[in-house]
Amino acid sequence: MQEPIKHFSDKDKNLTVVDKLRMLLDITKKISLSLDLDEVLDLVMDTLDSLIHYDAAGIYLIEHDQTEDNPYIFKSKRLRGYEISFELIEPRLKMGEGFIGYVAQTGQPIICPDVSKDPRYFPARPKTKSEMVAPIISNNEVIGVFDLECDYLNAYDEDDLSVLQLLASQVAIIIEKVKLHQELIEKKRLEAQIEVARQVQFELLPEEDPQLEGFDMSAYIFPADEVSGDYYDWVKIFEDQIGIIIADAAGKGIPAALLMAFLRASLRTGMQIGYAPHVALAKVSNLLWDSVEEHQFITAIYGILDATNKTFVFSNAGHNPLLLVKSTGEYRFIEYGDLPLGIFRDVHYHQHFLRFDRGDILVLYTDGVVETTNKEGKEFGRERFAQKVVQGSHLSAKELIRFIEESLLDFSESGKPSDDVTIFVIKRID
Repeated sequence: MQEPIKHFSDKDKNLTVVDKLRMLLDITKKISLSLDLDEVLDLVMDTLDSLIHYDAAGIYLIEHDQTEDNPYIFKSKRLRGYEISFELIEPRLKMGEGFIGYVAQTGQPIICPDVSKDPRYFPARPKTKSEMVAPIISNNEVIGVFDLECDYLNAYDEDDLSVLQLLASQVAIIIEKVKLHQELIEKKRLEAQIEVARQVQFELLPEEDPQLEGFDMSAYIFPADEVSGDYYDWVKIFEDQIGIIIADAAGKGIPAALLMAFLRASLRTGMQIGYAPHVALAKVSNLLWDSVEEHQFITAIYGILDATNKTFVFSNAGHNPLLLVKSTGEYRFIEYGDLPLGIFRDVHYHQHFLRFDRGDILVLYTDGVVETTNKEGKEFGRERFAQKVVQGSHLSAKELIRFIEESLLDFSESGKPSDDVTIFVIKRID
């Protein structure tokens, strides 16, 4: 004999609207104190049956899936009354499919008194006779759905829907609150990483300017907000020779800072052994090729400044061309250069020779100098940079760097560079 269909009658609803509102207020107070989404959803589900009867219930949130043709998936955050299966934990419904997909797409709630008569119904459990689904909306966007199912016909009415929508709005608020809290934690974590990277970056730099008879030299990094891979160094090789390095690693943050630490250790080892610049860069490039990811590389210039012969012998691994300013005010960019470090294995680097006349200025720099932009998006550029060096050629090396920095800040009108700026000035004074 077929079991008679049961209807959910008014006498089964014992709570008044006032009672339900009081319970809602109590739930709201409790969940507003928590930043634990799991704890909140458990509380909501555990209390829900006292407000609205259900035999099965679920809270589903929408997540983006970039690997699927359907850009949205539904993932259950809490379930009650179902036989748990993968299809419920992650229902493969598209937007618009089933009650859940329809409500998520339209933002409109559903009260279905008899699911057997609605073609949109997705049969999640055999006993379900009626269903109610409400959207969870945050910032005018549907972020999930609240689903209640009952084993009786006509289980839900407009009063029930009002209560469910109020509860859904509270769930939306707590989801947004938790999201903002997590974003704040992530922001603080990233800021801590950036600070660590910045400390690594500056601890690698020399504590003072190099001293070499007949030359005035100075170098400095003007940091932007984020840590880049800018780096410079100098090492005394003999009494009349120092090795000079300027470099820029691809990327930002800790990875770039670690690349610079790697470069510093490798090049300093090469200097102590006595490698010529082109040999030292070739060996560092091979080490990088063996040790880093494909997208990681370093541009660099390594040269040896000789006080006795007044010469600079250098190799350029894909870095910005050196700027040479003569005492007459003439200038040129020395365009010699080879591939960046770490791009390919067994790269051959050329070695170049430069002789200083009295009053000549050689400037090594990173791309943050010429790529500094103003509000119109125009770059500072190489020619403007060279003209500023000519204009400040009467200054000491340290004063010239300060003059260039002020020129960059005036040009950008932002009070700070958009990228790290590194400048190394070598000026012959005797």
